[in-house]
Amino acid sequence: MKITPGKLAGMRAVSDGRGVIAAAAMDQRGSLKKALAKEKGGDIGDREMEEFKIHVTEVLTQHATAILLDPEWGIAASKRRAKGSGLLLAYEKTGYDANTPGRLPDLLDDWSVRRLKEAGADCIKILLYYTPFDARTVNERKHAWVERIGDECRANDIPFFLELVGYEEGADEKGAAFAKKKPEIVTGSIKEFSKDRYSADVLKIEVPINMKYVEGARASGGETAYSRQEAMDHFRRAAAAATKPFIYLSAGVSNAEFTETLELAAEAGTRFSGVLCGRATWKDGIPVFGKQGAGAFRTWLESEGVRNIENVNACLKAARPWFEFYGAKTADELA
Repeated sequence: MKITPGKLAGMRAVSDGRGVIAAAAMDQRGSLKKALAKEKGGDIGDREMEEFKIHVTEVLTQHATAILLDPEWGIAASKRRAKGSGLLLAYEKTGYDANTPGRLPDLLDDWSVRRLKEAGADCIKILLYYTPFDARTVNERKHAWVERIGDECRANDIPFFLELVGYEEGADEKGAAFAKKKPEIVTGSIKEFSKDRYSADVLKIEVPINMKYVEGARASGGETAYSRQEAMDHFRRAAAAATKPFIYLSAGVSNAEFTETLELAAEAGTRFSGVLCGRATWKDGIPVFGKQGAGAFRTWLESEGVRNIENVNACLKAARPWFEFYGAKTADELA
């Protein structure tokens, strides 16, 4: 594998000296607005969305190698990040049309990779809902969509982070039945999008298990879908399918559950290159912002938020440098 100068610069900007990505995620839009409005008991405007993102960025980037933001409400925040913390910008529209099968993706109308790069992005990120078990017509459309974005990132010489979120239409995706299918969905998705045709530089992936259904886990609710050994085997199979660097996303679980999951990934010996962690660090601050305002939220972030991100960072001792996937011992070797 080779890497171009622009992609190398982008990867260096969002990782630490060890080659590990310890990034915060703050690109939530529709779901965040809804959650804030619920806590406030009224509408949330652009100013409040920007303010929330600015506080998260100012506080958490002091403990993160980078932050993921959206260009809709996150540009102001992107200028307030700590020195040495890189920037990823989201390129996709938030959510999907629930009336159309397949959770089809779409890009932001007023943005392009060129424009995101001009706005200061070190890397581009898109989210794709995907399952290998969807209809071929649905997945071919998604494959072509990702190919186009990969080509656009390559033309602009900027790293492409592809976030994959598994699903099953009509299923309870938090239930035990889906938990049993999740390893195949995650592993199959990794295998597909590791192909060079998509030009993804980093896969941002879900863990291949649901920690709530791991026998003996602290997060377990009692019902099990896999033993601890089976869960570790799922981690290993998913990791073995990746031929590109991959990082884990927190997928909205609690800080305690995400850190326990990362501990299990480390125990399984997976060569993940870090995390892009959002809600597991700041989600519990939403009621504080909604009910008590920005000042109280800032105070919460500086204590609880920082503690949460440090909990996650402590789990990254087991992470492997992204440049190992290129057969290099240092990033300098790729220059």
